[in-house]
Amino acid sequence: MMRITFGQMKAQFENVLLKAGFEVERAALCARIFAENSRDGVYSHGLNRFPVFVQMVKDGYVRPQAEPACLEQTGAIERWDGQRAPGMYTATLAMDRAIALAKKHGLGAVAVRNTNHWMRGGTYGWQAVAAGCVGICATNTIANMPPWGGTAPRLGNNPLVIAVPRQEGPLVLDMAMTQFSFGKLQEYELKGNSLHVSGGYNSHGELTTDPAAIRESGRAVPIGFWKGSGLSLMIDVLVASLSGGRTVSQVTAEGTEAGVSQFFLCIKAENLDPAISDEIIRFAKSSPVGAAGEEIRYPGESTLATRLRNEQEGIPVNEEIWQQVLAL
Repeated sequence: MMRITFGQMKAQFENVLLKAGFEVERAALCARIFAENSRDGVYSHGLNRFPVFVQMVKDGYVRPQAEPACLEQTGAIERWDGQRAPGMYTATLAMDRAIALAKKHGLGAVAVRNTNHWMRGGTYGWQAVAAGCVGICATNTIANMPPWGGTAPRLGNNPLVIAVPRQEGPLVLDMAMTQFSFGKLQEYELKGNSLHVSGGYNSHGELTTDPAAIRESGRAVPIGFWKGSGLSLMIDVLVASLSGGRTVSQVTAEGTEAGVSQFFLCIKAENLDPAISDEIIRFAKSSPVGAAGEEIRYPGESTLATRLRNEQEGIPVNEEIWQQVLAL
């Protein structure tokens, strides 16, 4: 496995973005987020997604110079238009604003319409906990999951992030609505690996552990089956209604995942009792380990471990994709 340093990866991303029309500070921010995603083990939204992002810039779906605008403010709630600016840039600004509102009012919320893919949603959960806040955020996506009982994609993967600060390591849940995100399916496919449990249907309507077959059919299984299907629908209702933005149906009609709707909520948590989280984690970890021998981990625990390992050893990269980025 080829490994490169965080600094090398960030610098290469930044060079490409500068040539793609980004101004210096915005290129640095977006490059940092892409590199941090790979550093933390979310390769599907780091290096592996970077060439796709650059192509969306070239195709005009992402506007490097656009500036998000606040349209409406009502107390601790704001509504923004992302103006199709880079999604990571807009999401960072929106979470910063939600944090500022929470510091002032106890909680703060920013709903954003007409924005773009934020890459790893957990980025903004980590951003919230670093500021001493509980962070909750969600986005809709292009339709890439059938509703439970259906056979054609009509729901988005619609990730949900919940983050809680904790001195020994924040709790950061970042989950898609499918058993495996499409980025994770790509990772398995690139490595030539099968999924360890069925993740969706093939073109014949059969449950399969073949990631390529699921990506081809577009029929990933929702988490919790009908429960994940319902949760995906409700997130779409929430983010589109609060932002006045586009629904999964309207995003899908454009044919690419652009102009999505998002929501960021922060709760001031400076006086949060750390003993509560510690006790909940301790009790969960007291369970006997099952036959598979998998470690019991709290959300965010493996991210911290991967971050430390990749900082020490270098970030593992898919050589073919890395060469694509160097060619950019």
